[in-house]
Amino acid sequence: MKAIELKHISKSFGSIVANDDISFSVEKGEVLALLGENGSGKTTLMNILSGIYYPDAGEIFVDEKPVRIRSPKDAFDLKIGMVHQHFKLINDFTAMENIVLGTTAETMEEARRSVQAICEKYGFELDLDRRVADMNVSEKQTLEIVKTIYRGAEILILDEPTSVLTPQEIRKLFAVIRNMKADHKSVIIITHKLNEVLEISDKVTILRKGKYIATLNTAEADVQKLTELMVGEKVQLDICRDAIEDKALRLQVRHLSVKNSEGHLAVDDASFDLYSSEILGIAGISNCGQKELLEAIMGLQKAEKGSSVIYYSTAHGTHELVGLSTKEIISYGLHLAFVPEDRLGMGLIGNFGMTDNVMLKRYKKGNGPFLHRNKPRQQAEMIRENLSVVTPDLEYPVRRLSGGNVQKVLVGREITAKPTVLMTAYAVRGLDINTSYAIYDLLNEQKKKGVAVIFVGEDLDVLLALCDRVMVLCSGRINGILDARKTNKEEMGLLMSHLKEGDENAHHQE
Repeated sequence: MKAIELKHISKSFGSIVANDDISFSVEKGEVLALLGENGSGKTTLMNILSGIYYPDAGEIFVDEKPVRIRSPKDAFDLKIGMVHQHFKLINDFTAMENIVLGTTAETMEEARRSVQAICEKYGFELDLDRRVADMNVSEKQTLEIVKTIYRGAEILILDEPTSVLTPQEIRKLFAVIRNMKADHKSVIIITHKLNEVLEISDKVTILRKGKYIATLNTAEADVQKLTELMVGEKVQLDICRDAIEDKALRLQVRHLSVKNSEGHLAVDDASFDLYSSEILGIAGISNCGQKELLEAIMGLQKAEKGSSVIYYSTAHGTHELVGLSTKEIISYGLHLAFVPEDRLGMGLIGNFGMTDNVMLKRYKKGNGPFLHRNKPRQQAEMIRENLSVVTPDLEYPVRRLSGGNVQKVLVGREITAKPTVLMTAYAVRGLDINTSYAIYDLLNEQKKKGVAVIFVGEDLDVLLALCDRVMVLCSGRINGILDARKTNKEEMGLLMSHLKEGDENAHHQE
């Protein structure tokens, strides 16, 4: 029996068509993976199903009966629940208080017994008296799912549920999903991780640029086939990693501590070395100090006074960076390039076009009071061609471009600045598969040219394939530095989630 069926669903936002005549169904007791690149319309479609948006055209059937879903309440009444990427929880409330908020069917004691029964039935591990503010990301996600099931969901939609989880946490989540499937619940997973699609789903529905492409039985699919359906052409999925022996020390970080905007230690006594002709990956769950670490090296965050030291080494000498502003670091003539996590907030000026954003790196190099635009324009054109930036022209404001195209402009500009140290935070976030692999190739080219690269990434498979070493952060501490050729996702996942006993900040450098 079909739990959900969508027929000819369309949704536009002004001139942008997010969903164009999409039809597919989900059976009871089935796990369906909804696959597509950023901008393919996955989340919009599920927001229609969960009552956040109303379709411009088309029909929705639940249990093979036509329905109208005009609000999240309508969706809940139809036993449809969605767990979003950004959780809808109240930090000062306990797990139990969040679960029962807005419900009136049971007393608190009855509700607790019902929730405990749900946890036992499906295998959830959840402390009902723990405040949300004290939970990690995995616990918050578990709470969201339990809350949704408690409210009667028979059809569960999970939006990128594994993007912030360790491999061990993903295994627990998948075990829960299998238990839900055995209980005849239907699960729709929005994701971009193809190996996980093949592991957990029964069927895969692929969208491309707002259109329905195909639905396959997962048993008949593989990574290459799914990628080609998503992109519309054959894609080379190999990441090259050359071993380069001739390396020189570029950065020495010793006992670096940095506080975040709330005054808490985001980086706690970090020590590591970075060499030319290597890519050093940084792994860790969200908000483990990745952002603050890179910004401290660039002079964008103040290091704690005392023992924090950062040395930048070149053939002409060694310079200490702690205490210098970004402007002072640049005045030293140090070639540090930075691709920040907040690309429009920190990386680019939204009202500028590509040419002017490239000029931000060059305006002090001109002679006299006049700015020369020829070289920046040539570099902007090269970025547009090499990374397939979709823009009407080079002067079109970058804030009007899609997130993926903004990221391409930012990464391209930093690489054309010919750095000796290139630091990237989530360089491929929001990019399509083709462009992501183009970025990996560009980073490898920089490595071959002697550039020292720091790559903060979310996908552990990519970190293992691209990087020479992987530095794992846990609660702001360096919990290990691993040889990417010799480690695996399970070892990285344990280091991401559990601080080692004893010498917690050991930085063995294989």
